[in-house]
Amino acid sequence: MKYFYLLIFLFFPLFSGAQNLQTYVQARLQHPVLNGAWWGGYAAYDNAEIFSVQADARFTPASTLKLLTTAAALEILGPHHRFQTRLYAQHRPDERGVLNGNLYLQGGADPTLGSTRVTGGETWQDVAARWARAVKRAGITRVEGSIIADESAFEGPSIPNKVNWENIGNYYAAPASPLCFNDNSFEIHFKPQPRADKPAEVEKTVPQVPGLTLKSFVTTDGKTKKDNAYAYGAPNQYEMEIYGTIPTNFMGFSIKAALPNPAQFAAEALHNALRAEGIAVGGRPLAEQTAPDYTEMQLLDTYESPELKDIVVIVNKRSFNLYAEMLLRNLALHAGKKGSVQNGLNELYAFLKKNHLADEKTAVLYDGSGLSRDNMLTPKTLVNTLLFMAKSPNFPYYYNSLATPDDRGDLLLLRRFLKPKKKVQEVRVKGGTIDGVKALAGYTHDKDGRIIAFALMANNLASKDEALFRIHEDIIKHLLALPEQTKNNRPF
Repeated sequence: MKYFYLLIFLFFPLFSGAQNLQTYVQARLQHPVLNGAWWGGYAAYDNAEIFSVQADARFTPASTLKLLTTAAALEILGPHHRFQTRLYAQHRPDERGVLNGNLYLQGGADPTLGSTRVTGGETWQDVAARWARAVKRAGITRVEGSIIADESAFEGPSIPNKVNWENIGNYYAAPASPLCFNDNSFEIHFKPQPRADKPAEVEKTVPQVPGLTLKSFVTTDGKTKKDNAYAYGAPNQYEMEIYGTIPTNFMGFSIKAALPNPAQFAAEALHNALRAEGIAVGGRPLAEQTAPDYTEMQLLDTYESPELKDIVVIVNKRSFNLYAEMLLRNLALHAGKKGSVQNGLNELYAFLKKNHLADEKTAVLYDGSGLSRDNMLTPKTLVNTLLFMAKSPNFPYYYNSLATPDDRGDLLLLRRFLKPKKKVQEVRVKGGTIDGVKALAGYTHDKDGRIIAFALMANNLASKDEALFRIHEDIIKHLLALPEQTKNNRPF
């Protein structure tokens, strides 16, 4: 039977000019990698369907869900939107320079605060030093009160409810906070260990996280170069455990984990930066959920993020979950609501309904990043969103936020486009991969330059066999070759 499948795959493209692309796609789906799995796909021009396979069925989208979140953010907030974080002094200093009160960091839900992931961003050390200089310029020589991180813009769980336990504690599931700092993550460095099956001892964390204790159950693996270590720790939990394996190494090895309380860490960073400027602080750094009255306070500094259009590039090309979750909550803040997961989802649903892209039956959502397996989208919903954005004034920003097949940021999901490298720039993709799920959605252009939107989604996969990627590549190559080629005019 496997030789029959091989013959189909080798010779079917030769005669695709005589066949409907719908038939071609369905033939490719007979591959053994999809045995027992669930696959749906849809491709369309703005005004015409190209092929449809279970296009109205619901699938776990993984990170292709970010296409919806970023579309809504660009349309609602605008591509040039900047997030602001403000620093206040509770009172003016007295004649000796003493502030008889607190300093407040008002969290403005900037995903990028203290991060250099986005062009124009600054390190957390530079941001903290900037705040300290602002305090010094205000004539403050001593703070009798505390440094308080105001987290009141958000409410509810800092991690979406359906994210699984294995992910919580790791940088890619870092908790959202109105005061994100250093991408809400830190590095765990292990001591060198060149021998396999030995304990991996923690050497240090970068940066140091006050109050954090780590217990490592990690061992070394001499057969792989992959990081298979996972940090386990809930938000606000300062005792973390690490399990799994790391490669044997002579120089040490590091992984990233989630900060237990990013706002607390931001307050501590400012506390240390003030000490470096010779400014003493009487109270200890705190994170609080209740907002003070800022109307009579002295504004010392307003820190602005890079523009949203540049943040969206990191969300889609790098598939960065934290930024996606922060954008979801910002949809709620823009609507005058608290920045909770549910309020953000309500605004996303409203955007989808208003523009006739989806309803509760075609989009069942629990987060803004796709990290939960319980999210469900139809292939048609993804394509509807892509086609809607293709007509938007914000389309250039949206289109350029997606990866090309040779962009390592989206895990090189279309590796064979590089062998040989052809028409790479004619394809833009957003991939999605979690256990048992591989999805791909984006744009191609046909031979006449007309734009095509597509979504290819596989669920319940039993293995990590990359044969599915080859199927997806072949479907996209046929889309690139439209109008249909003849057997004497093979595009690849």
